[in-house]
Amino acid sequence: MTVRVAIVGVTGYAGGELARLLLRHPEVRLVAAVARSRQGEPLRDVRPNLHGAPPSLVIGPDVGDAEVVFTALPAGEAAKRAPAWLAEGRAVVDIGSDFRLRDPRAYERWYRYTHPAPDLLAEAVYGLTELARRKLRGARVVANPGCYPTAAILAMAPAVRAGLVEDDLVVDAKSGVSGAGQTVDEAYLYGTVDASVRAYGVPAHRHTPEIAQELAGLAGRAPRLTFTPHIVPMTRGLLATCYATLRPGASAARVADAYAAAYAEEPFVRVTASYPATKAALGSNWCLVHAVVDEANGRLVAFGAIDNLVKGAAGSAVQNLNAMRGWPETAGLEALPLWP
Repeated sequence: MTVRVAIVGVTGYAGGELARLLLRHPEVRLVAAVARSRQGEPLRDVRPNLHGAPPSLVIGPDVGDAEVVFTALPAGEAAKRAPAWLAEGRAVVDIGSDFRLRDPRAYERWYRYTHPAPDLLAEAVYGLTELARRKLRGARVVANPGCYPTAAILAMAPAVRAGLVEDDLVVDAKSGVSGAGQTVDEAYLYGTVDASVRAYGVPAHRHTPEIAQELAGLAGRAPRLTFTPHIVPMTRGLLATCYATLRPGASAARVADAYAAAYAEEPFVRVTASYPATKAALGSNWCLVHAVVDEANGRLVAFGAIDNLVKGAAGSAVQNLNAMRGWPETAGLEALPLWP
């Protein structure tokens, strides 16, 4: 039976990408496209790539009769609205940050606001599907992972879970400018980002506690994490390069076995034979993972490459919906990456 869904925040990059995917999903009907701006206009006229959207799908103020509400909103906004939707019997998948951290006090430290629905944090499922699919079945509230955490956690998870690395981790990551959303800011203008790379958000980037929280869950103890994100002059794509000291006895063979076993059956994670390029994931829900053992220095270097708007946002949300409903996780996500 077709499930009725709504997207709240459809005019942003993540919301528009979600619409692109859901319009082709075989089990879904997009019944509401919600945004504060452009109300009354057909979605196909607002998002220049959504030519296939029906002309009757007009941007409006409410979610209609949707059974599942996807939110792609600024920090704090989805949590204000979610309790009412849940009370009406709907499920919520938040592409934003409002339900990712389990401790409400963490929002005061990292996001500078008091969480408006702290009681929902205990119920929300952190939706990195590869690590949470059992919890996702029938979930009411799903916290979609951030783009940097998706790449970093998938790159490190096999080694952390197998106890092959020490607890001192470094994540060095680069993302295209679409990760900042449709921000009109001098820092993201073409003349600023072209032919330039810059770091930002150190040591206070909001994805830091998210990465640490999930890796701590795998290891059974909290890691010491240094996370450094960078903006690079491209539209899409994200590469996380992760460094960790190997534990005694953690050989290259054991590392290779851990990664092969962890991802052998995963529909969207591929352990590559060489260093992954962001372009090899462009437009797809793939995460490309590669692990290298630096034996001379006793160190693991692990890479995760994704499209930040698909596997790092909208594609992951669709994969989570599939897991929530018991559908094949690949439904609506079969497209292979674009090349070149």
